[in-house]
Amino acid sequence: MMLAIACVPLLRAQTDPQIGQYMYIQTAYNPAAAGEGDLMRVAGMHRMQFTGIKNAPMTTYVTFSSPFLIGKTKHAAGVRFLNDMYGLFSNQAFHVQYAYRHKIGKGYLSAGIDLGFVNVAFQADSINLAEIASVASEGNYFSEVDEAIPRSTGSGSSGKGASGMGFDMSLGVYYTAPTWWASLSYSHVTQPRLQWSDKSELRLVGTLYMAGGYHYRFRSNRNWMLHPSMMVMTDFRNWDVNLTLLAEVRDRYRFGLGYRIAGSVNILASVDIISGLTLGYTYELPANRLILESFGSHELFLAYGFDILKPRRTNRYKSIRYL
Repeated sequence: MMLAIACVPLLRAQTDPQIGQYMYIQTAYNPAAAGEGDLMRVAGMHRMQFTGIKNAPMTTYVTFSSPFLIGKTKHAAGVRFLNDMYGLFSNQAFHVQYAYRHKIGKGYLSAGIDLGFVNVAFQADSINLAEIASVASEGNYFSEVDEAIPRSTGSGSSGKGASGMGFDMSLGVYYTAPTWWASLSYSHVTQPRLQWSDKSELRLVGTLYMAGGYHYRFRSNRNWMLHPSMMVMTDFRNWDVNLTLLAEVRDRYRFGLGYRIAGSVNILASVDIISGLTLGYTYELPANRLILESFGSHELFLAYGFDILKPRRTNRYKSIRYL
């Protein structure tokens, strides 16, 4: 498969990774979520996907955002960093974020922009053409040196692989109210072309994210809440829908289940260790033939946030992102 990928002069790829705990780290895919809840917040997520399979994806997100005031208007700024490894590819990205927040009804509507750079590298030195030839019926069709495999870039490389960097931009809108939230964003608006060599380049296609959730507190027992949510992720060729239901006890402990139509079942849990500090874990079990090859996926989440604007509120509520 990797040889077929390397031999085409132009690739179109959806490189955005999956996120099981999308409700906790929304700034990873929507810049408009920066500053939500008037919280300064730093968050990190590490995902080990399809453990037990060689070269399985591993993803790390780190985000920071903070609200601020200009006069009487609310704004937010932040940064996000991505390190994603999958197969023979690696994807690193760094972006700065800005969001403008405007009160509408009982909640806030935010519009945000995300600007930065993305670098995708291909580890050509990990391809063993001689080994591939030895298992083929006609080994003489293969050469230990394939000029179609990118091994250098215009900016220079070691000759063992290739990498390309490009300018990237994302846009988003976000609305949060006391009992519900909704998110819409689009990544890779610029569809950056990453030049690997004079014979090959990679173009990142945009990904549309649609997400939303609801908060319901039981009237019969105020210590219990339910948080149903959903995220749709698509590049208009492939679709992925993630459905999640979390239960919360005493505003501190959360646990629940999720289902991804791509073929997996999620078990989620999180706890507030101290005020503002949240630790979360998700185990994703394949619901297809991958269960015969993989031990499942693991996702760790850690975040700390605190209110720096200290607004006066008549109604206190919590977003699912800051449970």
